[in-house]
Amino acid sequence: MDLDEVAGRLYAVPPAEFTAARAAEVRAAKEAGDVRLSRDIAKLRKPTVSAWAVNRLAQEHPAELAELLGVGERLRAAWQAQDAEALAELTRSRGEATAKVARLARQAGGLSAAAASEVDQTLDAAVVDAGAADQVRAGRLAKPLNYSGFAPAPATTPATGARGRGRGGKDAAAEARAEAEARQAREAKEAKEARKAKERAEAEAAHREWAEALESVTRDHDERAEKVARLERKLAKARKRLEEVRQRLEVTRREERHARRRLD
Repeated sequence: MDLDEVAGRLYAVPPAEFTAARAAEVRAAKEAGDVRLSRDIAKLRKPTVSAWAVNRLAQEHPAELAELLGVGERLRAAWQAQDAEALAELTRSRGEATAKVARLARQAGGLSAAAASEVDQTLDAAVVDAGAADQVRAGRLAKPLNYSGFAPAPATTPATGARGRGRGGKDAAAEARAEAEARQAREAKEAKEARKAKERAEAEAAHREWAEALESVTRDHDERAEKVARLERKLAKARKRLEEVRQRLEVTRREERHARRRLD
């Protein structure tokens, strides 16, 4: 048993089960006498929901993910070569492949709007950055990835052989930069809207909880107030009867004393 094997198992379980599964793996390593491995396992970070969703893609849909990452490799090469025709074609392929893989990620369920947006950001990072692609392919992500540049990495100076494309390559680069900027702005807007939707949902849930509590307490208060009112009415009647009996008692005592004096 090695760390990679254990990590493969751990990052396949849902985040809610990760901590318990990691503790079990740590115990197993200790029982096997591998203290160093147990320490390394303990250092593995619990993945976010979005990172777990991407890890599942690597494990359950490797072919579809490989297709997307392959488009990313060709896109980076076309950018480096400033091949306008290839950039245009690969941009279309990128959109189709990304949409397919994103749908597979969402089919697992349990993704909030914010988590789904992070999945999209991670896939975009894997397309434009080779290092991010390697991380996604490994299926060991603990948190989502994000690429902040406007061009695929590495964006080096075109080779001499690409000069024959001239203005077409520059135009393609400008179009690609504009598209990347627009995409980044759109993603930022979607992330902001997702945060607002999450905050509103949390606020609505909190209000709903307190509204239900208010309704319950109000009902309890009204029931107890009515009970107290009934008891007070009964008490008033009892006091009235007590007063009547007290008056009869006084009269009876007076008559008893009068009768005793006559007897004497």
